[in-house]
Amino acid sequence: MNFIETAEKKLKITKYGFPIIGSALLISLILLWAGLIFLFVPAALFTLFSLYFFRDPERTAPPGANIVISPADGRVLDTENLDKSPYDGEKCIKVSIFMSVFNVHVNRIPFSGTVKDIKYFPGKFLNASFDKASEDNERNAVLIETKNGIKFWTVQIAGLIARRIVTNIKTGDFVEKGNRYGMIKFGSRLELYVPTDSEINVSKGDTVKAGESIICKFNEQQS
Repeated sequence: MNFIETAEKKLKITKYGFPIIGSALLISLILLWAGLIFLFVPAALFTLFSLYFFRDPERTAPPGANIVISPADGRVLDTENLDKSPYDGEKCIKVSIFMSVFNVHVNRIPFSGTVKDIKYFPGKFLNASFDKASEDNERNAVLIETKNGIKFWTVQIAGLIARRIVTNIKTGDFVEKGNRYGMIKFGSRLELYVPTDSEINVSKGDTVKAGESIICKFNEQQS
């Protein structure tokens, strides 16, 4: 791969960022034309930050029929066994991932399957690293069922700065592992709720990448 191809791969921007980037660039140019340099500088810096924030690099999912990959870039806050999932009441393992404003925010499908349900919950905008954000913040929960009947939830949670959750899939869609399915704008949290017999591959504090890092492995007899 040559330098130009590498640059194009790294500089790819998600379509969800175009309105913000375009608006920031327009405002910057107007301020520059007006000679308001003291306002132009922060506006230009925000434009550059927006380009960085909305980057959307290509990712290659690792091989393996039973491998569940990370839906988000970020840091693993915790892995926790729950007696009752807040979304369907089933026993499960919850994996929480915190995305800072410096992480790629495009979310990806953890495992191939059919979208069985999508639940939206309005809420607060607490710091996404806080445990209370899992229950109190605005969030969008997606239930996916694999071809072998395994069900899991992937949940997008808004954060302190994040004010918009984007989900571009709907109930009934077949989604493939590693494909993009949305994003959360400006700092947030993403959670996975998987069956209790899943083999968890991450620990608290681990850094993960959407579409590449292995979060867990489903039971081979089921997956």
